[in-house]
Amino acid sequence: MAYRTDFVDAARRYLQAADCLHDREPPCRVDVAGYLYGIAAECAIKEILRRSRLWSKPDLVHFPELKVVLRDNASGRYAGSLRKFAEDGAFMSEWNIAMRYAPKSDISPVQVKRWRMNARDAIAAMDGC
Repeated sequence: MAYRTDFVDAARRYLQAADCLHDREPPCRVDVAGYLYGIAAECAIKEILRRSRLWSKPDLVHFPELKVVLRDNASGRYAGSLRKFAEDGAFMSEWNIAMRYAPKSDISPVQVKRWRMNARDAIAAMDGC
């Protein structure tokens, strides 16, 4: 089956799932929540790229490379939003798609809290575009 692409729905869905895993008492899977926060942030940024029509294949790249794409392609109406994320050294730092294979011990709860805030910021920017 071919699946359609809906970055907006995906961003919100992954953020909600991550929050469920992160906020459960006792915490359930903070490591998996961290991964999902990154995917949520990616989807939000990719939606901004899609709306800007600056890049035709945003689904083919992930953080940290996605920040390079933002930096190199930000222009026009959404340039401010895109550059803000590209130039923020802390935004999604240390998050990498390859972490899906990492042991739980490699994913710090401190990082996950930052990624959570980053994902929320990215979704807010997407909603404001």
